[in-house]
Amino acid sequence: MQELFSIFLIGIALSMDTFSLSLGVGMFGITNKKALKLTLMVGAMHFIMPFLGMNLGDKLIKIFEIKYDILLGFVLIIIAIQMIIDIIRKEEEKFNLSLGGILLFAFGVSLDSFSLGLGLKAITTNIYLAMSVFAICSCVFTYLGILLGRVANKVLGVYANILGAIILFIMGIMHLI
Repeated sequence: MQELFSIFLIGIALSMDTFSLSLGVGMFGITNKKALKLTLMVGAMHFIMPFLGMNLGDKLIKIFEIKYDILLGFVLIIIAIQMIIDIIRKEEEKFNLSLGGILLFAFGVSLDSFSLGLGLKAITTNIYLAMSVFAICSCVFTYLGILLGRVANKVLGVYANILGAIILFIMGIMHLI
């Protein structure tokens, strides 16, 4: 049960950048059809990217003989720090909602899932469950972000990023201890 709870928290944390960027997308009044396409693509990427990261991670860990828990701790902390740096710089992703724009958006917001995949085996042996939870969380948060973005102001997106960074940082510290 604790394992599933950890997976769920990480799924939420991974989805915070997606949520905040989706708020911005929603503010541009995209159609429901494009919102659904974007949501499904983000979910698919959050399923695929951890798997790719895990497979690459296996090779790196065998070469360098690194423990999964330590690697995961550092990966989560690095992601959290990168999110904080982006918040401080107030960087915003620019995109075009053509098919290419949707793919680019989904790829960009799922890069943290790739990094997490490097240490995914430290969290669970049920990799497909974890990837499914990450995909479902990202779908839900993407769609909610788009819906709320239609009525929300830009300040909420900053708070979502801060919360995501805090969760990732705490989870990273827990894995290093």
